[in-house]
Parts: sequence; structure tokens; C-alpha cells
Amino acid sequence: MPTASSKFATSFAPYTPPPDDPSHASSSRTSTTARPWFPSQDTTSYQSGGIPTFNTSQGGGLGAAEDAEAEGASAWETTYSVKVDALAAFAYILGPFSALVLLILETKNDYVRFHAYQSALLSTPLLLLRIWVSYWGFPSWLHTMFTLLLVIPLLFMAWRAYVDAARHGLSRFYLPGIGPLADRWVSEE
Repeated sequence: MPTASSKFATSFAPYTPPPDDPSHASSSRTSTTARPWFPSQDTTSYQSGGIPTFNTSQGGGLGAAEDAEAEGASAWETTYSVKVDALAAFAYILGPFSALVLLILETKNDYVRFHAYQSALLSTPLLLLRIWVSYWGFPSWLHTMFTLLLVIPLLFMAWRAYVDAARHGLSRFYLPGIGPLADRWVSEE
């Protein structure tokens, strides 16, 4: 008389290897069809019987930090461990003042320094123009127009620097004439 445990064990299906395992290829299959959802490499994964890799950079163990640094992780590091996207956006918020602060304090990150140079080159002439308009006594609607001419491009560039760092992997948005000059200054440092 069979016991309940042996009856339970016989209800399971026998082991079948995964379909992407080349070491257990079925002999009944006459032709292999290319399936794009399986990797095309001839290496076996540890799920299909391969040997797992411990303490390697691929597994995230010893050597992972060095490999990540060699791949450009240092492009995300700043002097005071503040996020790159926040610092790049801050370069535009206070115009030439925030740009000057970042150019003095941030010495590690080229992305932040590029946006600081570009902010200084964009905002300084606009701020001087706005001061000149208020000094010579132009009508108040002209004061408002020049204030908007100063604020709107800086807010747009702050948003653009933040988005380019956060979503597009530190891609730089070059303003015509100003951007290449700022990039050249960063590369000459």
C-alpha cells in the first residue's frame, strides 16, 4: 500500500533542462532556431549549471569599484558629495554669483564646471544690461522686459542642466557661441 508521501512525490513531472542550456540539448531536435530573447553567447549561466563568479567585478564583489571608476563613475563625483544635477542647476539660479561660487569650490567635476562657465558667460552680460536699463531711467515696462530677459533663460538653463544630468547621462546643452567657449575653458584646465 503506497504511503501518502510517495504518492505526493510521484505527482511531480521529471526534471527537464532549460531551453537555453547547450549542455542538455535535446537529441530529438533536428534544427536549432535562433531565438532573439536568449543570449547568443556560448557561455552557460549559473542557473543552467555554470560556475557562479564570486568576488569579481562582474558579480559586484572585489574589483567592482575599480572597474566602475575606470568606466567613468568619477564623472558623477563632486568635491562635497552633492548631486551633480543639483549643482549644475544651481550654477544658473543666482546667475554670475552662483557660477563664481561653483567655479571656486567645485574642482572635481567637469560637468558642473562647464555649466558654471556657461552660466557666467550667459548671465553676466544680461545682468549688466538689466542694471544699465534701470540706471538710465527707461520706462518701467522696459525694466520688466529686461528682467524677464534675464530670468527666463537662466531658469530654462537650470532646468536643462538638471534634466541632462538626471535623465541623459551628463549630456551637455551648448548655447550658441557660449557653450563651445565654456567647453574649451573646461578642457584647458
